[in-house]
This record gives sequence, structure tokens and C-alpha cells, in this order.
Amino acid sequence: MAAMAKGFKITLAGESISFWAEPGLTILRASLRGGGGLLSSCRNGTCRACRCQLQAGEVSYLIEWPGLSAEEKAAGWILPCVAQAHSDLILLRPAA
Repeated sequence: MAAMAKGFKITLAGESISFWAEPGLTILRASLRGGGGLLSSCRNGTCRACRCQLQAGEVSYLIEWPGLSAEEKAAGWILPCVAQAHSDLILLRPAA
């Protein structure tokens, strides 16, 4: 999907929450700026507090291998603190 003027729209599935990710921002930083409410702690891909499951869209990582197992990555889990959107996204937060 092509970027809108504001960047990419990120929607939290089942929560009626969405925010915009400007190019160059991590998904977590965009959430903090746009009221998305994603949790965070370390902001470097190790604590996993921000972990979400990617339901739709494309991301890339700022680091080679974020703190996810191969199985988690295959199941669509991402770490928004070190990921950037490359399309509109739908994310699912784990149940609290």
C-alpha cells in the first residue's frame, strides 16, 4: 500500500485504536506520539513488553534479529520498538 501524507495507518485489532506511523519512526514511537498505547520498557528489542502479532501489513527491523524466537517470527509476532511499518498494519496485542 502506498503511504498516505501522514505515513502508514496502524490499527490495533479489536480495540478501535489506530494511529499513524511517519516514515523513519518505529511503530512503538508512533504509538507513543499517536495515542496507540503500546507498552514499552527497554525500547531495544529485548524486554518484549511491546510484543504484538502482525495480522496484516509489512514491517522491517532496525536490528538484525530482534528478541523473538524463530517460531514466534513464523507465527507473525513482532517487536514494535525496533520495527518500522512499510504499509498500513493491523496488530493484535496479546491478552493481558
